[in-house]
Amino acid sequence: MNILISGGGTGGHIFPALSIADAIKRRHPEANIKFVGAEGRMEMQRVPDAGYEIVGLPVSGFDRHRPWRNIKVLWRLWKSMRRARKVVDTFRPDIAIGVGGYASGPTLKAAQRRGVPTLLQEQNSYAGVTNKLLAAKARAICVAYDGMERFFPADVITKTGNPVRANIVDASISQEEAKRQLGFDPSRPLVAVVGGSLGARTLNRAMSQALKPLLEHGASVLWQCGKYYAKEYMPMGDGLKNAQVTDFIKRMDLVYRAADVIVSRAGAGTISELQIAGSPAILIPSPNVAEDHQRHNAEALSTRGAAIMILDADAERDLLETVTDLLDNPSKRESLSTEIKKMALPGASEHIVDIVDSIIGR
Repeated sequence: MNILISGGGTGGHIFPALSIADAIKRRHPEANIKFVGAEGRMEMQRVPDAGYEIVGLPVSGFDRHRPWRNIKVLWRLWKSMRRARKVVDTFRPDIAIGVGGYASGPTLKAAQRRGVPTLLQEQNSYAGVTNKLLAAKARAICVAYDGMERFFPADVITKTGNPVRANIVDASISQEEAKRQLGFDPSRPLVAVVGGSLGARTLNRAMSQALKPLLEHGASVLWQCGKYYAKEYMPMGDGLKNAQVTDFIKRMDLVYRAADVIVSRAGAGTISELQIAGSPAILIPSPNVAEDHQRHNAEALSTRGAAIMILDADAERDLLETVTDLLDNPSKRESLSTEIKKMALPGASEHIVDIVDSIIGR
């Protein structure tokens, strides 16, 4: 049983892919799983760290602002198509699974041309370009939101939800103990700010202004500024009691349990984890993503009273007041938690494996 999984670029693509792979291994320990990612992207480290083999493609995204650079992009795409065909021909997968990201396009296109059945996993409420191009020949498309018939053939869509890391699903530690394990005073409310592994410029600028006022308001702050911004912002936490400024957080399961308020971008993977954890959240969607899909993700929650949305352009002005108002309003936090939990779709990975089994006749 050979399973090819492709995609990545961000944690929002990589963690669901690894969750699907782990679920396949739990059910079929004998399965051979190979990943295909993009050279130089974070999957080339995260996937081997999780115990899986990965092949890198030289593929990269199109530069919308400097079109002349796309000659090199097209050359990389051609090389990636050749390498993807070689992977498919030598590995001979029973199914190819695409989770989005640069590498999934060449890989799944090569699989479809060889007659290999394909399954797409679309995390966002607004479908990405790669998945839309691959949809016509896909055997199954697994989604997390209603109304995806706008983008895909209705007869192959299944609403499974997005796969979530097992340690987040299984977390049962108390909020007080989670705060202690993270190094915070359990008696103080905790505000966690997470901008993704690379960081988010707007969140960091807003937090540089809000950090000390939040501490003076009686809160503790865990601020993940990201790898790109570590040198600029991590020193801001030096010498401050009840504050931690870090470039990366390994134990997000503890953060979801500990935080009284989470401030985050609106990537699909993060939203699915917030839904499972039931975390009161303030979402600041990134405007620098294809089709503005993070705003669509955030609106899917904010219009149902399941999260608060602040537009990126308003974050520096509004973040501090929004967070302090939420800290001062326990009933609002409880309402947000209740409503976001209603949107959770647990068991997504197992549901996707059910579909994989049905496609390949297991």
